[in-house]
Amino acid sequence: MADDLKKTYLALSIPAFLGLILVYLLKTLDYFPVGQIESLKYIAPITFVLSVVFAVALPIFFRTLFAHKIRHQKNTSEAELIKFERNLLYIALVAPYLVLVAYLLEFPRFYLAGTVLMALYAVYYYYPSKKRIQFEKKIFRVK
Repeated sequence: MADDLKKTYLALSIPAFLGLILVYLLKTLDYFPVGQIESLKYIAPITFVLSVVFAVALPIFFRTLFAHKIRHQKNTSEAELIKFERNLLYIALVAPYLVLVAYLLEFPRFYLAGTVLMALYAVYYYYPSKKRIQFEKKIFRVK
């Protein structure tokens, strides 16, 4: 189960990491010059808020919905838990892609740093380690 989730995790996070390296190289070599744009004063805060929503708020909300759905069940199937965990990864790992937008458009330092912190939180917290999966199995009474 953990190996399957790790494959999904890597499939979602590696492209964001490689994209960040590519954007960094293109900007360093001046192949992709992007200056400050006028609508940045609206885009930067919205992107920062979206990174918080995808890294923190939506996963909590999604977890609450899942717990509410299975509240009357004596136990949960492993297939249901895998589906839940995979969807949680899909939600949370949107945040690293928002870092690409923030870096590409040269957000002010505050918004860039906040977006990066939210992406780091999502990448770290939702990593499907064996310990975390065991904890989830215990909480949701997986048999």
